[in-house]
Amino acid sequence: MKHTEESPQRPSLFLEVCCQNEEPRLPLHTSIALFLLSYCECKSFKVFLVFGTPGGSHALRGQLPAGLDVCDLRPEDVPRLVRGCRLPAVLDETGMLCRAGLAVVLRHVIDKTTEADPSRKNVLALLGFKKTCLKACAEVSKWTRLCEIGIPSAVEEHLKDPTNPDQQLPLAILTLERRRAEPVKVHNDDKIRRQKLQAQKRNKKNQGKGNRNAQPEPGQSPQVSDEHELRTALAKLSVDPVPTAATRENSDIRKVKTTDLPPLEHVFAEGLYFTLTDVVLLPCIYQYLCSLQAHAASSLHQLPHLLRWYSRVQEVPGVLRAAKECGMDLSIPRVLMSGLPAPSAEDIPPSPSEPEEGKETTLQLRFVGGPRPTMTKLQESGIEAEFTPHPCPDWTLPWDSLPGAISPTEGNVSNIRVVRKRQQLNNLVAMVTELARPGHTVVDFCSGTGHLGIALAHTLPDCQVILIENKEESLLRAQNRSAELGLKNIGFVQANLDYFTGPFHIGVALHACGVATDMVMEHCIQARAAFVISPCCYGFIQNAIKFTFPKSKRFQETLTYKEHMILCRFADQTAVQLPPEKRLIGKQCMGLVDLDRSWVAQTHGYSVQVMTMEPESCSPKNNLLVGKLPCGSGLEVDAAQQEAPAHN
Repeated sequence: MKHTEESPQRPSLFLEVCCQNEEPRLPLHTSIALFLLSYCECKSFKVFLVFGTPGGSHALRGQLPAGLDVCDLRPEDVPRLVRGCRLPAVLDETGMLCRAGLAVVLRHVIDKTTEADPSRKNVLALLGFKKTCLKACAEVSKWTRLCEIGIPSAVEEHLKDPTNPDQQLPLAILTLERRRAEPVKVHNDDKIRRQKLQAQKRNKKNQGKGNRNAQPEPGQSPQVSDEHELRTALAKLSVDPVPTAATRENSDIRKVKTTDLPPLEHVFAEGLYFTLTDVVLLPCIYQYLCSLQAHAASSLHQLPHLLRWYSRVQEVPGVLRAAKECGMDLSIPRVLMSGLPAPSAEDIPPSPSEPEEGKETTLQLRFVGGPRPTMTKLQESGIEAEFTPHPCPDWTLPWDSLPGAISPTEGNVSNIRVVRKRQQLNNLVAMVTELARPGHTVVDFCSGTGHLGIALAHTLPDCQVILIENKEESLLRAQNRSAELGLKNIGFVQANLDYFTGPFHIGVALHACGVATDMVMEHCIQARAAFVISPCCYGFIQNAIKFTFPKSKRFQETLTYKEHMILCRFADQTAVQLPPEKRLIGKQCMGLVDLDRSWVAQTHGYSVQVMTMEPESCSPKNNLLVGKLPCGSGLEVDAAQQEAPAHN
């Protein structure tokens, strides 16, 4: 069935179907999304299964929850805004807002479920304390990265050759096991820990001799006892199959010091409560356990906490039903586990090494002294900050004649801030106007509420403009402003930057914080696109998964990581209230950090200019990086792109 290009009555959910041994197969991200739809009993979406090879959903019926409105789709029939993103993705009713990436899509499914039925408290509870479960993007949060990317990728890799006798337990799985062995920290945990201590004393008093020889269940360590935690967790889900503990502790319990209270054991992935993280992990761990053959069962001794979690998660109401609807028989791996002897402490693996975490912790080194020795060291190697004169310092948008929705006056913003924001926009719009041609696609990364992207869409009606932002609230405000202006050449993507994979010609970013500037530059270089970027928050720069600092060869040959971080730290010393000489040093540090960045782009064939926005007073972070490729070496204009609006 071909997807209609008309605005749908319901949001459309696009899920990938791959092929294995010439048979259609659901990737883990797709299985996870379907499992959540089933658990939530959500019917708010029209579901499109995108087949990369010939096939149809009839072969997958046993894995598709009943009641879903499902259609098959070929990649070429996917709407263009969705086609530029990694699946899973959701296209809203207007066809102009796409949400992409596993965590973003799953959180949206929960929102739509509770919006349709506010009584579904168990579904809302999946978002966890303060509704932050998997909200931070994977580039920022190690936990999101592990759950959204690390575990699914490790299991997918394992499934390619599950019978390989030399295959070791994936690092991501071992990392999850180690984290489940750590004590739980939750809000108001002192009260729960005192209740646990009281329950322990009561159980010890009532313990009969017949119970002393009881054997732990398969996958349960003798040292682990989480009955009280389980009772607390199930009570939160409005299900309490065991008697509720007394809410008032004895006086002797209340007198116990906090440091002497028993730690709380993990029941579920993030602690005591069943959250979205458990929904993500269950299909992954299920498939991983099912794939293990008899000769690999001994490796399960290394996963006692994970196996206990796998058992406990099945006690959550609705989980077995949802799993069955998705073709997952959760009892199968338990057959494999049943023959295992109780694991001992020696079976628990040591903490696996994680190189990327080690890199990040180096930022905690104390800085001694100022930036002058580092700057002198660079100068002695012939490296000094270089600033290109601004090509059009007096260029400005016609603010007095522009519609009010374009002006950056949202919220309680002072007149001075409005003037400065307009000046910043003048600089970036001027540079993009020089680079853009009819039919080009311009992407505003880290777009926020859309000040820059909306100004560009209005100024360049013959170009398509896409705003990418991970914060839903900001993007919705941008969409509302765009609708007020009646813009048709604009699209919105709520996603982590890495989930946008579509072609584009110019990438822009206004005050991209820390490594976000480097991520945007890298994305532009991969797309062979020009870029106009205003960096910000140099002090937040640190080694990341994809790159380390310093970045260019000459800087690496001259500075250590710590010395480069000194430059980054003092590059933030440009506030107007600081003494002029200190601001000058900060400006030089900014120039050196951005020079390092520009040299990396030059190795990819780019001509890069580092300039200062005009007037300099428009922002303490007033650097501008403008990069372009020689004529004819960039991304060619696609005729189909010239004809189609951004949301088609």
